Amino acid sequence: MDQRVEWLPPATPAPPAPSSPPPAVAPEDVGLPPAQPRTGVKRLAGPLAAIGALLAKFKSVLLLLPKLKLLTTSGTMLVSIAAYSLIWGLPFAAGFVLLLLVHELGHVIQLRREGVKASAPMFVPFMGAVVMARSLGRDAAAEARVGLAGPVLGSLGAALLIPVWQATGNSFWQALAFTGLFLNLFNLLPVVPLDGGRAMAAMAPWMWFVGLAVMGALAIVFPNPIILVIFALAAFSTYGRWRARRAGGAESESYYRVSRAQRIAIAGVYLGLIAALVIGMDATHLARTFANV
Repeated sequence: MDQRVEWLPPATPAPPAPSSPPPAVAPEDVGLPPAQPRTGVKRLAGPLAAIGALLAKFKSVLLLLPKLKLLTTSGTMLVSIAAYSLIWGLPFAAGFVLLLLVHELGHVIQLRREGVKASAPMFVPFMGAVVMARSLGRDAAAEARVGLAGPVLGSLGAALLIPVWQATGNSFWQALAFTGLFLNLFNLLPVVPLDGGRAMAAMAPWMWFVGLAVMGALAIVFPNPIILVIFALAAFSTYGRWRARRAGGAESESYYRVSRAQRIAIAGVYLGLIAALVIGMDATHLARTFANV
């Protein structure tokens, strides 16, 4: 409906019609500066409408981003590569992080075989990587299998670099293989939360204290922040788990009930891995420090 009032007889000659009708003034705005508050809102209306349309258009993409886990896997991998490259350079840092990924995928694969939903690996610079899960399996034997799966696959990944080194003669692959083997051997220390501590849950939980003593000695001989943090985590985990185990109960007894055959199999894998890793490290050893790789 046309709201103009041109049918009224003007008392004086009418001024020229404006190019656009003046903005209407609400009754509550009478007596206030009429145009300025409304002008600011109108200027913002266009950009806000455009942003709203853009968000609506890409709503499905925004909802998909958390499922892609870009920040937990690819993003943290890139951050770790950048951090390690400050020490070893970009090529070696990228290779080292990929070896970490192979190790963590061993845990993920075994967790899913045990019927436990596992997250994608998340990398923490200078601390390795972690996989989040609600449990490590239904009992200590399952926990041991999950713990050893990482070093098994990680050791295979590092060992595959040995023929590459021998074929190319490039010491880069030799150093990367040695570092990967050392990484997996270190993880077999018999203390939680390292992989060796997971194996000890099924073999001999009292070995947690032996591993804790070894970590304490390493913290004294090599007093760097990483070793100190791992020692603190190991002390906290060992105390909590041993206290819970001593408290007993049907659930605890069921969890730590492992058959003789299972214990022998886990011990065989654990000791066999240690022997293979020591031999592999001896074959790939370089007379240089990690800082000069």
